Amino acid sequence: MADHGSNSRVLGGPAGWISILLPLSLFLWFLQFLPAIAAGEVLVWQIDWVPSLGVSLGILLDGLSLTFALLITGIGALVTLFSSSYLGGHIHYTRFVIYLLAFMTGMLGLVLSDNLLALFVFWEVTTVSSYLLIGFDADLAKARRDALQALLVTGIGGLAFLAGIVLIGIASGGFSIAAIEGSLADHPLYLPIFLLVVAGAFTKSAQVPFHFWLPNAMSAPTPVSAYLHSATMVKGGVYLLARLNPSLGGTDIWFWTLVVFGGVTAVFASVLAIRQTDIKQVLAYTTLMALGTLVMFIGVGSDYAIEAAMAFLMVHSFYKAALFLMIGIVDHGTGTRDATVLRGLGRAMPFTMLAAVLAALSMAGLPPMFGFVGKEFLYKAALGAPAMLWVTGCIFVASALMFAAGGIVAFRPFTGNLAKTPVTPHDGPWPMLVGPILLGLFGLAFGLMPDWAEPLVRPSTAAVLGRDAEVDLYLFKEVNAAFLLSLATFAVGFVIYLIHPLLRVGLARVPPLFDPGWNRGMDGVAAGTHGLTALIQTGRLRRYIFVTFMTLAFALGAAIWRADLTPEIPALEDLRVKHWAVLIFILAGALLTAFTNSRMTAVAALGVVGIGVALVFIIFGAPDVAITQLLVEVLQVVLVAVAMLKLPNLNPEYIRTIRGWDLALAVTLGVMTTVILLAVMTVPLDLRLTEFFEVTSVPEAFGRNIVNVILVDFRALDTFGEIAVIAVAGLGAYALLRGTRRPNP
Repeated sequence: MADHGSNSRVLGGPAGWISILLPLSLFLWFLQFLPAIAAGEVLVWQIDWVPSLGVSLGILLDGLSLTFALLITGIGALVTLFSSSYLGGHIHYTRFVIYLLAFMTGMLGLVLSDNLLALFVFWEVTTVSSYLLIGFDADLAKARRDALQALLVTGIGGLAFLAGIVLIGIASGGFSIAAIEGSLADHPLYLPIFLLVVAGAFTKSAQVPFHFWLPNAMSAPTPVSAYLHSATMVKGGVYLLARLNPSLGGTDIWFWTLVVFGGVTAVFASVLAIRQTDIKQVLAYTTLMALGTLVMFIGVGSDYAIEAAMAFLMVHSFYKAALFLMIGIVDHGTGTRDATVLRGLGRAMPFTMLAAVLAALSMAGLPPMFGFVGKEFLYKAALGAPAMLWVTGCIFVASALMFAAGGIVAFRPFTGNLAKTPVTPHDGPWPMLVGPILLGLFGLAFGLMPDWAEPLVRPSTAAVLGRDAEVDLYLFKEVNAAFLLSLATFAVGFVIYLIHPLLRVGLARVPPLFDPGWNRGMDGVAAGTHGLTALIQTGRLRRYIFVTFMTLAFALGAAIWRADLTPEIPALEDLRVKHWAVLIFILAGALLTAFTNSRMTAVAALGVVGIGVALVFIIFGAPDVAITQLLVEVLQVVLVAVAMLKLPNLNPEYIRTIRGWDLALAVTLGVMTTVILLAVMTVPLDLRLTEFFEVTSVPEAFGRNIVNVILVDFRALDTFGEIAVIAVAGLGAYALLRGTRRPNP
């Protein structure tokens, strides 16, 4: 975002103050539950939402949800403080605050919901609000394109997740997460549940091959990148996998899918990070590395693996949010994010450099930072994993590349001779510096005192495992295989950093695959829709009606075939003269409608058919329905007849050409409808609704005319909708008949 606006308001004015105080207050409120959650308690609150569907707004607060809630609100408060200075003078800053707080609400609802259906609602809130945030600079075509890409990828995954939720409800008997007892691995629906849930989680957390949307989401303002795509939204899929691990985990397909895709994502993204020259893009790809690592270790599923994943979850949130905010200050203070240009900023931006160094040391996994603790436990868990060589190899390569990426982002721009930049380098104001420095200090404090993180890591590990687990975080105990791997990581990472300009040149020659593939796919969709529109939207009303009724014919045919209907022809001896007279009356009107060449005659004949139907209602004791039918028919004939006066005469030759197809379709629909009605008549009527209305009409609705009571009381909302439809139709008819008044020449 090149133009941040001039901030003449203190912390962005009222919108800024609200955006800061709200997440800060929520953070302090959630913090009060830490002692109880650390002691092993699980807190659940339930409020009925849609009782008939078994949907409730339940709040589940355990170690996993509390960890996410504290990260969402704590980092959210720092990001909004940063934004109040970074964007406080922007003309649309208030709109930005609304979008950001909407996203925060959605994310909190996602991680706190006990009901899976409610969780999905908040899941989609994050999807829509992130779309608005990524496309905040709506004047830029790239921002609009990238926002739409994120919306479509995560939205399609969300629909798959919704289908998985429905199957989970069928398999477990409900949608409450706390009520899902035991594993669903032996259930016949396990495989489709697994595939649908993984599709939702992988698109949300940008696993290969759905990874391409996340780097493109860097079109959003830097505070959005720091918040959505490091600490919160992209971890929504990780949260889902962790939350459902007790019920879906522990199977071979769970293990190999998560371990393979997570490992590939971690390594692939780390390699692409070295290729980037925009330091914001470097961080975007290292975010993918972290997400792949978390998915891989959730798939491993051992006690050490889950403990390492929960510790690394906090590690990554601290250093990644700090680095994104630091990049925002660099962009604000120099006017560029180009890693090949930025050099020697340390003297001009000392506080920014402090934040960068603290966060980058944790990202590189160097002691005594919290990142070193997290990496040590990742190695410890990898060395004990079933697929040891794969897991250890992936985490080693990714960690070495992360070391080099940390140098590219936070060491190279601040060392050496000062390079010329579009803006004279200067530190940011204090609201922009507080967040990254504080998060960097958190990384140092939790590294020196890793037991401070145990009250969150222990209960979150227990929540993911579905049972209690021993957690012992430490900075250093002994020289072991994990420690030696860390030393090797530093050495290899340092070498990669030294030669990364050459690696970048080589990697730049590899053509991108996924993002251009997305463009080609969208072009194909656009071409397909244009072709389909040209085929269907011909501008001829007859074609629309024909296609509509042909579709109905296919649907009726499929229903008859699947239900294997066997209609019974009723006896005709009970028909009297009046019945035959009405039948002949209706047939005469139908035949005249079909064979006349005059629109006016056809309309009048069609009215005759309607009057015949009204006579049927009268014969069988429904005079009120008959009156309604007569009124509708009269109104239809009058209105349509007036409209027909303005249309040209029909061409007899054209009528003869199209009558064959119309006849075939009409006969087909008539036969199918007859078959279905005859089959329905062989089934005893379910009179429960009839009996209900008979019993309740007088005592509850105070009416003896059951039809009126149904329309006015029991189906009042439907009746209101029908009245609205009639009103709209009347206005449309008036506009059509009135025509366009043109002044006389």
